[in-house]
Amino acid sequence: MDMNAYLSMFIDESNDHLQSLNENLLQLESNPEDLSIVQSIFRSAHTLKGMSATMGFEDLAALTHEMENVLDLVRNSKLKMDSFIFDTLFKGLDALEAMVQDIIGGGTGKADVTAIVAALQSILKSDYKSGSAPSASSETSAPAGEESSASLLDQFQSSILLQSMETGHEPYYVQVTLDDNCVLKAARAYMVFDVLERTGEVVKSDPSVQDLEQEKFDRSFKVFTISTIPAASLREQIANISEIASVEVTPLDAESLASLTSAPAAAAVEAPPKPAEAEETPAAKKEAAETAKKPAAGTQAVGRTIRVDIDRLDTLMNLFSELLIDRVRLEQLASEIKRNDLTETVEHMARVSSDLQNIVLKLRMVPVDSVFNRFPRMVRDLAKSLDKKIDLVITGADTELDRTVIDEIGDPLVHLLRNSVDHGIETTAKRLEAGKPETGTINLRAYHSGNHVFIEVEEDGAGINQEKVLKTAIKNGVITEEESKKLNSNEINMLIFAPGFSTADKISDISGRGVGLDVVKTKITSLGGNVTVHSEFGKGTKFSVQLPLTLSIISAMLIKLGSEKYAIPLTSIVETGIVKRSSMLNVHGNRMIKFRNTIIPVVSLSQVLESPDYDETTEEENEMIVIRKGEKWAAVLVDEFIGQSEIVLKSLGKYLTNIHAISGATILGDGQVALIIDPNALIK
Repeated sequence: MDMNAYLSMFIDESNDHLQSLNENLLQLESNPEDLSIVQSIFRSAHTLKGMSATMGFEDLAALTHEMENVLDLVRNSKLKMDSFIFDTLFKGLDALEAMVQDIIGGGTGKADVTAIVAALQSILKSDYKSGSAPSASSETSAPAGEESSASLLDQFQSSILLQSMETGHEPYYVQVTLDDNCVLKAARAYMVFDVLERTGEVVKSDPSVQDLEQEKFDRSFKVFTISTIPAASLREQIANISEIASVEVTPLDAESLASLTSAPAAAAVEAPPKPAEAEETPAAKKEAAETAKKPAAGTQAVGRTIRVDIDRLDTLMNLFSELLIDRVRLEQLASEIKRNDLTETVEHMARVSSDLQNIVLKLRMVPVDSVFNRFPRMVRDLAKSLDKKIDLVITGADTELDRTVIDEIGDPLVHLLRNSVDHGIETTAKRLEAGKPETGTINLRAYHSGNHVFIEVEEDGAGINQEKVLKTAIKNGVITEEESKKLNSNEINMLIFAPGFSTADKISDISGRGVGLDVVKTKITSLGGNVTVHSEFGKGTKFSVQLPLTLSIISAMLIKLGSEKYAIPLTSIVETGIVKRSSMLNVHGNRMIKFRNTIIPVVSLSQVLESPDYDETTEEENEMIVIRKGEKWAAVLVDEFIGQSEIVLKSLGKYLTNIHAISGATILGDGQVALIIDPNALIK
C-alpha cells in the first residue's frame, strides 16, 4: 500500500495537533500546577508521535518521543515545570513545525535537532539525580500484566484502518509470541514485520519499532496491520517463521476499531481485543461494550464536517461566476422579449442562484481564528526577548472572512503586533514610573460591520510621539518642513506608514530597518481595504484595518463614460447625485464642492481614464458619485448611471498589472467587458 494516500490527512491533523500543543503550553505557562492541561498536551504529543511513526517520518517521531518523556514525568508529578523546560518545549515545537513545513514542501521532514534533544535529555537526567525515578517512556512503563496507552490506536491510525476497508483491504490485529528459548528476539520480530510489509502495511506496533529493535520486550508483541490477504494465509506465513510459539490474527471491523481508539479527552484507556478463544470476564465485556458505544456517537458528530481542498472551492466559485454572468444575460433577454412564462422562469432562477451564491460564499468563509491562533505564542516570545510583560487579549476570533483574504492578512497583522510589542508597550520600569500596571495589554479584536470586517490592534503603551515622527519624516524627505505645518493630528500619525519610515533608535531583530508598516498599508490596500491609526501620547495606540468580506463577487454601481462602461464597488460609495458646474469652487487651482458642511475635491473620471468620447466640461450638470477612503472624500464626475448589479471580479492577468485606477474587470449580461474602478486610487 502507498501511505502517500494519507499524506494530506497527516499534514492537516499534524497542524491541528501542533496548534493545540502551542495553545496548551501557553495556558500551562500561566497555570503550571494544572495537570489537566498537561494531560491534554501529552495526548496531543502522543498522537503526533504515532502519526509520524505510521507515516515513516522517524525524525519527527523521535523528537516528539523525547518531548513526551518530559511531559510524562510532569503529568505523574515527578517533575515541576520551570522556565527552562518551557523554553525547551517551545523550541521543540518550532522544530516540529519546521519539519511539517518541510514535508508539505515535498521533503522528508528531517532536521538537525541534536541541541534540542540534548536539552530534553538533560531535563530527564536532572530529574533522576534529584531522587525521582523517571520512566524512559509512558509506553514502556506499564505494570506487568496491564496494557499501556500504547496498545490503543489514536484517531489518525484508526482513520487509516477504517479507510482501508473502503478500498478492499483487510485490517488485522496480530499478536505474536516467541519461544521461551528464542535468543535473537529482534531478528524474529524483523522477520514478522517483513511478512506483514510484503502483504500490506504496518500501522502500529506495541512495543514500538524502536523498542523491538533494541529487544526491549519480553516474548510477545502486537501489531495493527492492513493486509491484502485473508487472515488464515497471514497467520500461516508468520507461523512458518522459526521460534514463533503462537500467532493470533484477529480481523477488525468498525465496532472493534471504535473500542480500540483512544478518546481525545479520556485519561483512562482500554486494552486491545483478545483472540476469539481467550476468555473475558462479564465485567470486562460490559466495560468494552460501553467504550465502543462512546466513540460511535463521537464519530457521528465528526462526520458532519469534512475537509475540502481550497482548489475545489476556487473551481466551484469560477463555475458559479460563469453562471452569474449567464443569469444577468438571461434577465436582459427576458426584459427584451417580454414573455410572462420566460420572465417568471428567469426570476425563479435569479432567486435560486442568489441562494446558491450565499452558500458558495459561505463555503469560502473561514474564521480569523485560523490566523489569530499563532499570535499568542509570537507575542510571548517577543515579550520575553524584550524583557517585557504583555497580555494578548483576543476577541471576535470566530469572525469570518473569505479564504483568499485570510491567506493574505497574516503578514500585515504580524507587523502590527510586532510594532505594538516593540514600540508601543513600554518596559516594566517605565510603565511603573508612569503609574501604569507593569503588565501591558494588547487587544486583538475582529468584528463585522456592513460588508466589511474590521480588525483592530490596540495597546495601552506610550502612544505616538508626533514631534519625533515629524522630525524623522522631514529628515527622511517624506515631507517638507512647510508641509509639516499644515498636517493635522491624524495625518501626522499616518506618516508612520511611509516607505522606509522608522523612529527606532537602534536596529534590532525586531525593528529599526525601515521595513514594516508601509508593507502593511500596501498589502491591505491591494486587498481593497484600508488601515488607519489613532493614538494618544502616553496612553496607547489603535490600528484599525478595514477589509472586504470577499474578493470574488461584489456589488457595484455600473456607470458610463461615453461608449465605455465601468463598475465602481458599492462599498466605497457614500451617495450619488447631480452637481452643477456653477456650484463648483476653485481652491488653489483645484475644483471643489461643498458636501455635508465640508469641502471635498472633484475628480474627473474622464480625464483620469482619458476617455476618448466624453468630456464633462461641456455639460452644465454632471452625474456625481461621492466616494470615501478612510477619512477622505471625493466627488467623481461620470456621464450616466446604469444601475446596481452583482459582478464577478476578474483579474486582468499578469500583462496588465498596475494600471492606474483599475483593479480588474467583469463581464456584463450583454457580453461586454467593463473595467472595475479602484476608488482608493482616485483619492490622494
